[in-house]
Amino acid sequence: MLDDAVRALREWQRDDLPFQLHPGDVGWYWRFGEEATEAAVRVWRRDGRVLAVGLLDGADLLRCAIAPDARQDEDLARRLADDVCDPDRGVLPAGKVYVESPAGTRFKELLSERGWQSDEPWTSLRLDLSSPVPGPGVRVEVVEPGKASLHAAVIRASFEKSTFTEERWHAMASGLPFADARCLVAFDGQDAAAAITVWSAGPGRPGVVEPMGVHHDHRGRGLGRAITLAGAAALRDLGSSSAVVCTPSSNAGAVATYRAAGFTALPEVHDQRRD
Repeated sequence: MLDDAVRALREWQRDDLPFQLHPGDVGWYWRFGEEATEAAVRVWRRDGRVLAVGLLDGADLLRCAIAPDARQDEDLARRLADDVCDPDRGVLPAGKVYVESPAGTRFKELLSERGWQSDEPWTSLRLDLSSPVPGPGVRVEVVEPGKASLHAAVIRASFEKSTFTEERWHAMASGLPFADARCLVAFDGQDAAAAITVWSAGPGRPGVVEPMGVHHDHRGRGLGRAITLAGAAALRDLGSSSAVVCTPSSNAGAVATYRAAGFTALPEVHDQRRD
């Protein structure tokens, strides 16, 4: 099932469509192991063809992607809505839950019609990669397996509640999507100070940043911009048409960092919430 889900997510990434679940999101979740990832992925098919993929990102959030030619498919939208609204169907539990679905889809409209509310806004940003990316201006290294602990330590020091470890880096690197990924670390003098993982969906398709962080002891020195530029350049080398990222609009620092690296903000999007 994971093979089919990742393959479909790769094929569905397009620059002319709103941001949706990316194979890199599944790749980042793979840090919890293949068994946990398979348990978190939901696939909807018709006549054997995958039409929608969901990732249960935590106990109460389902992140979705829909095939481009099925965005207005009424039967699919109703099946998705029925499945996420009924806890007995094993997609989302009872109580307060959230769905991240692609903008402009019939599925999103149906959830609104059924009383789901808009939640906090998120900002999607995109960087066109048709032209070369400016250099980062600092030393940047690609993270190989022998330096997994270095990358993991920077991520833990960048996010207050992070549980990322060397073991989880290796689990992530064993996943299917990691074949199209790069982990990078930027240095402040001799110290590893910023880290990024970027995920390609294949040549000519958007790649995604997930995650990027700056060590709390090295902030305010432009290292977020530097590592983002390095990640974008890595995606360009992998053949990606653009680099995309989605971050809470309330995280003004992250939005400013991506803008400083040349990303353009797209219209805000909202998860949907069932109270």
